[in-house]
Amino acid sequence: MNKKPLYSFLLSTAFLSAMLVGCSSDDAGTKPNEGDGSGSGEPEAVEGGKVTLGMHSTPENQFNPIFYTSSYDANILNFTHESLMTQDEDFQYQPELAKDWEFSEDKREITFSLRDDVKWHDGEPFTADDVVFTYEMLADPGYVGAGGVRTTFVNKLQGYEEYAGGEADTFAGVEKVDDLTVKFVFGEPSVKALSEVNFSIIPKHVFEDVAIGDMPEHEGSIRAGEVIGTGPFKLTDMIENEQYVLEANKDYWKGAPKLDSVVWRVVDQSVAAGMLEQGELDFFPEMFPPDDAEDMEGKEGFEVFSQPKFGYQYLGMKVNYGPDEDLNDLANTDLWKPNPKLENKEFRQAIMHAIDRQSLIDGFLRGYGSIIDAPFPPASWAYNPDEINGLEYNLEKAKSLLEKNGYVDTNGDGYVEDPDGNELTLNLHYPLGNKVRERSAPVIVEQLKEAGIRIELKTPMETAPYFTWISEKNSDEELDLFLAGWSLGSGDPDPSTIHQGKGTMNYSRFYDEAQDKLLEEALDPEKAWDNLEYRTEKYTAWAQMFSDNAYATPLYIDDEIHVYTSRLKGIVFKPFSYSADSHEWYLTKQ
Repeated sequence: MNKKPLYSFLLSTAFLSAMLVGCSSDDAGTKPNEGDGSGSGEPEAVEGGKVTLGMHSTPENQFNPIFYTSSYDANILNFTHESLMTQDEDFQYQPELAKDWEFSEDKREITFSLRDDVKWHDGEPFTADDVVFTYEMLADPGYVGAGGVRTTFVNKLQGYEEYAGGEADTFAGVEKVDDLTVKFVFGEPSVKALSEVNFSIIPKHVFEDVAIGDMPEHEGSIRAGEVIGTGPFKLTDMIENEQYVLEANKDYWKGAPKLDSVVWRVVDQSVAAGMLEQGELDFFPEMFPPDDAEDMEGKEGFEVFSQPKFGYQYLGMKVNYGPDEDLNDLANTDLWKPNPKLENKEFRQAIMHAIDRQSLIDGFLRGYGSIIDAPFPPASWAYNPDEINGLEYNLEKAKSLLEKNGYVDTNGDGYVEDPDGNELTLNLHYPLGNKVRERSAPVIVEQLKEAGIRIELKTPMETAPYFTWISEKNSDEELDLFLAGWSLGSGDPDPSTIHQGKGTMNYSRFYDEAQDKLLEEALDPEKAWDNLEYRTEKYTAWAQMFSDNAYATPLYIDDEIHVYTSRLKGIVFKPFSYSADSHEWYLTKQ
């Protein structure tokens, strides 16, 4: 009798449930009615009011922009802090805290003129001192040791190596010209210059007397009422890991928000639809579960909007462990220790060929997603899928690669042994919070079983400690495979932060000299400045090498699905953001 594998049952059940509700939306990519409620037929606007949003995973409760690492903390920071510039729907930079800027003739300097009407939440004026201080902290010798990971915003600026190394008392890369003028100086022209100087600014007057090592635990980084930004809302109260209250900044420089407050609640995705219907939530942005999206689209009083995410889910492989203790030594590959189970590139390829990624999209995302073979967002100029030969699902090819490399079943138990004849078991870790990811994990185990690869599925962990663990897990065999998501920046598609050998979030600890060289060439100012054709060529070559090396392969890029009450108006959806101009959000009467 032929037995169907367990994952076929899991996926067919999910697909049947999807079919009972309906097919995927034809409206993906459209924008909701953004009327102001003043026209004929428009509901009357309510003065003030509270909007409650839902997020499905707990923040790490780090609300200092230079130290946060979780996208769930960013849910709060997007309302409280701002950068020198913002971006429009075409990814072009527009003024924000800076009113204009100018490059020097040699393209090494950018001079920003700052607005003179911006105040911090505590009433202190925003000045060039705050900008200089922010970048000095990012370059501080103790920054990485304190947990900072945003060095890519400063490491191209002049004098970074000397300042970060403790050899210089001042940072030459950023200079206060006067109270409302600041100059950035690059060691050499950078093709990513604008994105590299567009980081959220922190207040000097709050942190100037705080040692960098103490800053992550300072009240200004973690305590409601003490977190100070320039944004339209300020964090005033919180029940840790449950609820975060953001009150309107009445002195906001763009004008007082129309709402009185925005409240974030941490809720399970499975109850989001019910909470929206009961009026306990007004908006569940980005991560609304696909299983419920079509049903909500058919309900009166609700709006559904979807578009490809600026991020993806991937299967990571811990190719190397290390460094042993100090993450400051991350770039020193001599301190890394190979994971013998994952050293073989063709073995890693076999793993990916055995995973049916499309079945995850069809079964769990209900079609709200797509396969990508390189870590670039579909909206980016760097996205070039037709030129990449990816690791498509091919069970026979997976088995062939295993046999070719000496991975064979020697005892008839259905699982391959390693080339030395030893039992081979890979462990797979994953975090809680994302229901599709949680449901995908056991399916991946079953699919790899079909190829003869034994996987031990580990107990899932809470999101915050999970990512700390995989970033710091430096030895023994407790970590082989891991599921994770990665958010892509809208500023520039350069993937160095996670995929360069010395990248601060290179969780796989993978390094390939030729692969890294292509990333460096894509940023060569002499050839790449204002030359997207050249950069596209380099990133396409890099993407093929990335795919072949199979150490952090994307599983899929899912659509972000937003569901919100029709009473909520003024939302502007950009390809990478929904919270722009949140001071213009308002509610209408029932």
